[in-house]
Amino acid sequence: MEETTVPFKNLTSREYPDHKKKVHSLAWNYMGTKLTSCSVDQTARVWHIEPHGHGKVKVIELKWHTDSVDQQHAYRPDRTHIAVGNRDDELTILDVRKFRSIHKRKFNYEVNEIARSTRSEIFFLTTGMMRTILAYPSLRPVDTLMAHTAGCYCIAIDPLGRYFAVGSADSLVTLWGISEMLCVRTFTKLELPVRTISFNNTGEYLASASEDLFIEISNIQTGRTVHQIPCRAAMKSVEWNPKSNILESKGRPFYDTLIHTHFTR
Repeated sequence: MEETTVPFKNLTSREYPDHKKKVHSLAWNYMGTKLTSCSVDQTARVWHIEPHGHGKVKVIELKWHTDSVDQQHAYRPDRTHIAVGNRDDELTILDVRKFRSIHKRKFNYEVNEIARSTRSEIFFLTTGMMRTILAYPSLRPVDTLMAHTAGCYCIAIDPLGRYFAVGSADSLVTLWGISEMLCVRTFTKLELPVRTISFNNTGEYLASASEDLFIEISNIQTGRTVHQIPCRAAMKSVEWNPKSNILESKGRPFYDTLIHTHFTR
């Protein structure tokens, strides 16, 4: 299969320091205009970011937890709700219009990361070696799938609703068909536990990162590497903008700073 020209050769980066302590996770809204970040400082922040702008961003701070806000969060398509998890394996649904919690559920098993399907009202959770599917808004489990031989740390859903990807402590990233719930491809370039993954806005490419000092970008149809972004430290979170070739990342030791990378042709 012939690959199209990849617009990853020229890139520019900007850094946004704001949180008082380290940032654990990032998520864009579906319009690509707002970014949420969750932190050990017990807050989630909503960033108003212009994809091609260079001015100061606007930030809204959300406070509701009494402990670290650890886990990944997912926007609802109508941009009214976000879901956030903490270290106590509690999932909270927030109404961003009123800046308050509208639903909570405490789980009796490990919850590492969450993602929301773009085509239906269901959530995906990575839980140890399994992946669990929840109905929305009841958050009732409807299916469970064994995905890896080691802990499943992260999950991402293709914006076209065809696939989801899972990153694991076994250093592998697996690609699954949503309709069949079968693994269709495995990515093996990373050598250490995979901490974060994200699809680009067209669903063609998958970014993944670990303790390895680079961000891997792969073509999901061929499984080949199309670009690697060198990093000064291990990446904790990477997140593609859903409308543009913009990748937000967060890594050590620069825990309280977001790195904004824009790819151009």
